[in-house]
Amino acid sequence: RGETRAIADALRGVRELAHIEAPGTMDGGDVLLVDRHFMVGISERTNTAGAEQFAALVAAHGYTCTPVPVAAGLHLKSSVNWVGDTDLLVTAQFASRSELAAYRCLTVAADEAYSSNTLWVNDVLITPRGFPKTRLLLDGLGPDIIELETSELQKMDGGLTCLSLRF
Repeated sequence: RGETRAIADALRGVRELAHIEAPGTMDGGDVLLVDRHFMVGISERTNTAGAEQFAALVAAHGYTCTPVPVAAGLHLKSSVNWVGDTDLLVTAQFASRSELAAYRCLTVAADEAYSSNTLWVNDVLITPRGFPKTRLLLDGLGPDIIELETSELQKMDGGLTCLSLRF
């Protein structure tokens, strides 16, 4: 994919780069960092071989990994996102998953599933605008909240996590 090359070019010299080798595949939308632990979605775009390679790469830096099968949604972060402390904002399909048992899962309403694609950055929650039930869930967490208009992104199955490169 062309975007991989462009991102690698932008990061060269900023960070040490590593690559997932075939037959492994990995998409950033399947990689969720929670403290020093990664959840890696196994999806149409990230396979077990890719997740295993990634786990070995990050273990060398003191991180742990858990693979999380993704049956619904394009990526893991289409349905699960860290919103601080031990809190995850999740869709109903992930609310009682054993891989998430160590966390408090805040389940978005079915008609607001898109809003689970929320970012926690620098103690601020950035969430899609227009999802009042989700906003009520987030209001009690403490961080400031910024709502952004994302309806055009939503038309293409894109979300806030698709627009971010965090390191």
